Amino acid sequence: MIEPVYIEVLRKIYTRLKDNDVIWAVTGSLGFALQGVPVTVHDIDIQTDKSGAYKIEELFSEFVTSKVVPSSTEKIRSHFGKLMIDGIKVEIMGDIQKRCEDRSWEAVDLSKYKRVVEIQGMRIPVLSLEYEYQAYLRLGRVDKAEMLRKWLQKRDDHV
Repeated sequence: MIEPVYIEVLRKIYTRLKDNDVIWAVTGSLGFALQGVPVTVHDIDIQTDKSGAYKIEELFSEFVTSKVVPSSTEKIRSHFGKLMIDGIKVEIMGDIQKRCEDRSWEAVDLSKYKRVVEIQGMRIPVLSLEYEYQAYLRLGRVDKAEMLRKWLQKRDDHV
C-alpha cells in the first residue's frame, strides 16, 4: 500500500514530465511498490539521462533543495540533485553509470529496462524488478537484492 501523499507527489511529477521529451523512470522503493512489492516508501527516486536531470531541475525549480551536479562514489556515478515536494524527498539521477569489475564504467540504458505501470489514470515508467535486483547486487546492497529475488521467485511461482 502506497501512502496517498506519494501518489499525489508522483502525480505532480507525472503531470510536468508527460508532455516533455524527458526520458525518466521511477526506481527504488516507490518503483518496487508500484510493481506490487510490499515495501515502505521513504522517498521518490527518478532515473533519467543527463539532459533529463537538468530539465527536471528546471521544470521543478521551485522545489530544488540540491542542484543537479556530477556526483560519484566508488561504485556509481551520475548527475545528482534533490527536490522537496510537499515534504517528500525526490532524488534525481541522470546518466547513471556503474563501476565494472575491470574498474571501467558502464552506462545504464534506461529504455532497455523500462516498464510502464498504470495507477490512478497515470502511465508511470518504472525500471523492471529483474534489472533492479541485478543493480542492487552490483552495488553490494545484498539485503535489498535478496528481498527482490525472493519476491520475484514468489511472483514467478504464481504465474
